[in-house]
Amino acid sequence: MKRRVCAAVFACAALIPARAVAADEQYGSTSPIDRPHTIAELEAGIIALPNAPISAGQRGGNTPLVGAVGKGDATIQTGLHLLYRGAKEWAIGAGFLFAPRPTADTEYGGLRSLPRTHSRSYLFLGTELRYVPLHFRTLEVWGGLTAGGVVVADRFVTDAGDPVPTILGTKDITVRTEGFAVGVQAGLDWMFADQWVAGVTARTDRWILPSSPQCTPISDCATLTGAVAAYEFGLKVGYRIPL
Repeated sequence: MKRRVCAAVFACAALIPARAVAADEQYGSTSPIDRPHTIAELEAGIIALPNAPISAGQRGGNTPLVGAVGKGDATIQTGLHLLYRGAKEWAIGAGFLFAPRPTADTEYGGLRSLPRTHSRSYLFLGTELRYVPLHFRTLEVWGGLTAGGVVVADRFVTDAGDPVPTILGTKDITVRTEGFAVGVQAGLDWMFADQWVAGVTARTDRWILPSSPQCTPISDCATLTGAVAAYEFGLKVGYRIPL
């Protein structure tokens, strides 16, 4: 019985390298980059809407290190990309990007002369296609397309008044605007380890939002309508999983 168990263990151990060798022979390389694989990427950077300030008194936004960008809005952005790379030249997948620290205008007045704050955050959910025309030993240059949905959230907060139970109401209200987004992107990837990759990404998007803003009963309205240009730059780190 022991001999049979030992024989089975040694057979399984021998099978794993045999499969790896077969895969290497099929794709001609031991590198995950040359085989079909999945990629999980974390991204952090900034998003700028140069022609869309959140208010007349707050232009340029606020980003770490860079500060204000243009005359519109700008803030930090983070996200996740999940991709399937079926060949050395292309990858397809999905991702989401959001702004966790929106720019705030603390002098927003609204309908009444009350101390109020207005901020605007962004969320993108969609698909992406990448084409990789340039390959070097550890570097790749790629370009691609993105398409999906975008949600813009205008949040208005009243800073005055005594605290009350939430059953009686809250001091904040959010006006959401949903639309469609299409864009182009490009990036540079550096494969610094067998399955790890780091890189930079730049993209420009066109948001298509409703032409008429949604408003609350006290005239707090969405601040973005129609076609809006968005520019994004990010640093990323990813992990490759060979299939």
